[in-house]
Amino acid sequence: MISTQQEATEASRGARATPALAEHEQDDINVLARPPGADILRWLVGYTRPYAAKRNTLVVLVVLRSIQLAALAWMTGFIVSGPVAGRSPSGLLSGVLAYLALAAWTQFCFHFRQRLALELGESVVHDLRNDIFTHLQRMNVGFFHRVKLGRIISRITSDVDAVRAGVQDVVFTSLVGLGQMLAAAALMLWYDPVLFLVVAAMGPILGGLNYRFRGRLSRAHRAVQESFSRVTSRLVEAVHGVQVTQGFARQETSARLFRELVADHSKYNLEAARIAGLFVPLLDLNSQSFLASLLIVGGYRVLNPAIAMPAGELIQFLFLANIFFQPIQTLGDQYNQSLLTMAGAERVRRFLSTPPDWVDRPEARPLSRLRGEVTFERVGFAYQAGRPVLADISFTVEPGHTVALVGHTGSGKTSIVNLVAKFYLPTEGRVLIDGHDIRDLSTASLHRKLGIVQQQNFLFSGTVADNIRLGRPSATDAEVAASIERLGCADLIHALPDGLQTEVGESGRNLSVGQRQVVCFARALVADPAILILDEATSAIDVVTEHRIQQALARLVRGRTSFIVAHRLSTIRDADLVLVLSQGRIVERGSHAELVLRAGDYAALHRQYALSIAA
Repeated sequence: MISTQQEATEASRGARATPALAEHEQDDINVLARPPGADILRWLVGYTRPYAAKRNTLVVLVVLRSIQLAALAWMTGFIVSGPVAGRSPSGLLSGVLAYLALAAWTQFCFHFRQRLALELGESVVHDLRNDIFTHLQRMNVGFFHRVKLGRIISRITSDVDAVRAGVQDVVFTSLVGLGQMLAAAALMLWYDPVLFLVVAAMGPILGGLNYRFRGRLSRAHRAVQESFSRVTSRLVEAVHGVQVTQGFARQETSARLFRELVADHSKYNLEAARIAGLFVPLLDLNSQSFLASLLIVGGYRVLNPAIAMPAGELIQFLFLANIFFQPIQTLGDQYNQSLLTMAGAERVRRFLSTPPDWVDRPEARPLSRLRGEVTFERVGFAYQAGRPVLADISFTVEPGHTVALVGHTGSGKTSIVNLVAKFYLPTEGRVLIDGHDIRDLSTASLHRKLGIVQQQNFLFSGTVADNIRLGRPSATDAEVAASIERLGCADLIHALPDGLQTEVGESGRNLSVGQRQVVCFARALVADPAILILDEATSAIDVVTEHRIQQALARLVRGRTSFIVAHRLSTIRDADLVLVLSQGRIVERGSHAELVLRAGDYAALHRQYALSIAA
């Protein structure tokens, strides 16, 4: 007899969340605490619509296989109660040949059911991961400051893999099992209604067990995703911060924190396994109990002279009962996996339904040409409601002029350039570019007119040339090389093993800090931007290298509206306008010479800088 154990997959285990959670993590737990609803199923089915032909073929194969398995059980019993009981060799041979033909057809359907299910699951996963990544690209910068990297990674890895398991295994394996039970039930009802009543009596018990365990298993399996997200987040932080950890000899502290998260994850996995370990055996015990009941009732009907049921008919009914009860344990395992699948699906759907902090207005206009005039009109800004970082900021930068932003850490310098780059929108007032409210301008077209060099110089995997060309993908090799030459630091790049074709490694680890920063400058230079933003751009460069590129920077900013954020005042002496900020407000403005003579905050900063140079 062909068993539906061929359909089964091992159920994944769950976990429970820890008490100490970030606010957005606790929101996930609160939302996911309830059992999954039909809306999640409809959402998942929506991802199969582009592959409707394959999905519908699978449904047909599921129906066929369900009928085939019940038919095989019936045929086995028929052979025993017919040719075997009647001692008919020719009938036995014919029956066995028919059985083998049906078994071969069953295996043929099983092969394509498995194959198409794997292909459908992979197609759904492919589309889901593309949608997640596309959605990530639409999210504003603030989203990535709020959400841990590990949580994002878990959405596109473990959560999507849970959906894959659901589509490839749970859905169609469960449908085969349920179909097999329905087909067997129909044959039993037709064959012997009295004995079928014994089988039907198990319905309320199965329903009670499902009701009793569904909520507990759902919470356990859903929480394992949150626990795994915290483990992933901690692992990402530990890898990125390994140099700091080793530098301060905090390996044991870091390991202890990770051990606590792993122990927590393991602890609640065991709890979920304990619940599942009780649920599945109870289902199996229920099946065995009803088989025993069938033997009692059926044996009585065979032994009672008034009924005189043939023993062969009882055997045939027991074969059908066996094929009816057989999927129950498999369905229990699949039920556990389905909860994990639904948890992953709901988390992915919730992520995809999270809107960006803001989007371009429908009437936002693209920028065909940018002169570079930038105006702030009484701008206020807060990253979090009720905690302003900028207040009443007003100034105008003429096209081609350079403005320097000076102030202590936390004074609001970077927030201003973030608003210029439209990474954020002001909470009060307006930011105007060429007289147009930044809200009315297409973000993509504006960013194509910008050149940005930040303090944290990020490089992508690839060659030095690839990273420079990121500023303008159409740039030729000659233009890429020319950008390095114009900076006056070509020797720093030529010193690399393969020059411009040197692989920078992950995050540029194969390059020195100074070399990475030179690549970032060249990237901005090759983009030929109308507005240039240098946010602490020379802080990572030594004084000698900084001096070498001062003249190149002067050529870079010439004719471009430039915003320079710097602690080293040597980089802003030639600025047309210096804005001195303190606690989110402009406290002084003017040229370098004017502010030094004014003997205010800027003059004090200048004296501190002069003393540090002298020292």
